[in-house]
Amino acid sequence: MTTTPPHPRAARFATFVFFGLNGFGMGMWVVHIPNVERATGISHSTLGALLLVLGGAAFVGMQVAGPLVDRLGQRRLVPAAGVLLGLSLCGPGFADSWWTLGLALALFGLGNGAIDVGMNSHAVVVERAYPRPIMAAFHAMWSVGGAIAAVIGAATLGAGVPTGVTLTCTGGLCVLLSLAAARFLMEPADAPATAADSPEPQARRGTPGKVVWLLGGLALALMLAEGVANDWAALHMEKVLGTSASTAALAYGAFAVAMTTGRFLTDRVAAWAGPAAIVRYGAALAAVGLTTAAAAPWVPLSLVGWALFGLGLSGGVPQLFTAAGNLDTRASGALMARVVGLGYVGLLAGPALIGGLTRWMPLNVTFAVPVVLCVLAAVFAGVLSPKPEPAEQPVCS
Repeated sequence: MTTTPPHPRAARFATFVFFGLNGFGMGMWVVHIPNVERATGISHSTLGALLLVLGGAAFVGMQVAGPLVDRLGQRRLVPAAGVLLGLSLCGPGFADSWWTLGLALALFGLGNGAIDVGMNSHAVVVERAYPRPIMAAFHAMWSVGGAIAAVIGAATLGAGVPTGVTLTCTGGLCVLLSLAAARFLMEPADAPATAADSPEPQARRGTPGKVVWLLGGLALALMLAEGVANDWAALHMEKVLGTSASTAALAYGAFAVAMTTGRFLTDRVAAWAGPAAIVRYGAALAAVGLTTAAAAPWVPLSLVGWALFGLGLSGGVPQLFTAAGNLDTRASGALMARVVGLGYVGLLAGPALIGGLTRWMPLNVTFAVPVVLCVLAAVFAGVLSPKPEPAEQPVCS
């Protein structure tokens, strides 16, 4: 008895669901961090250490999920990771000590890392069924999920709903939707053959091991810059330009809105200009934007800089993930795990690096580090360009 492969549109919608759920689940955890800190009675420094546990567990989850998705397939791994994410999200809401919170965050990190690699790997498979790029829109949906979580989380916190109840309901929603969307997922064999499946991958030809580390380095650079904006944009506005806390929040808002909007627009631009151009000119725009934000003496100009920074960074990482997944379709998950993992390291390391540098220099001066990394990403974006075939030499008679 044979089964009918899922329709690409249904698989695409299911992928949107998983990206949105991941962003929603992470967002609900983030908005409840202060409540969890008070409930467990831990200090800020202990919380910081436990957040590193979350990040480390996520990295482990990525590296484990990569080979598993190649062995078990997307239809098994992705919903299983979604279920793990949902079940583990309940834990922090009921933690009552540092060690119970640490255990809960370790499980939550494993689930988050596994679904991150799984859903990105599946997104590459779905994209092969389309004649145009669609990866960036999936990443935009992650941002939309986080924004929805901020709104709902604010409402439940304002209504006094216990954290455990909110996170349990959120986790249950993740489990139910993961199981419901599982039947619409595709395997590589279900996707029509495209140029991505040919022996000539989208990235520059060479050994996958060498190219994947180059892609990972670019992901680390761009996501490190993104992490700096996440944690330091509002503080820069408040401490350097002397604004109120409410005005300072507009800096991250400008960055986040521009990044989400850019991701919805990136796919159409990538279909016309190609992935290398997206990374090259996007990273260059991000460097200009962050330089403007750091050097601007006026709040409106700084906000423009943060918006340009978000717009420039919006499309690069999805192109890198797509290229990694297409380097070798037989080991797509394992290769993507390396790139996603290195990018995640950058996302975690960026804020900590800037924080350390502020001991010796002003905050706006430390932004030179992500600016330089964006410039380097623009310089090395050519790894995404296909290498032209050498011209055949005429045979002399």
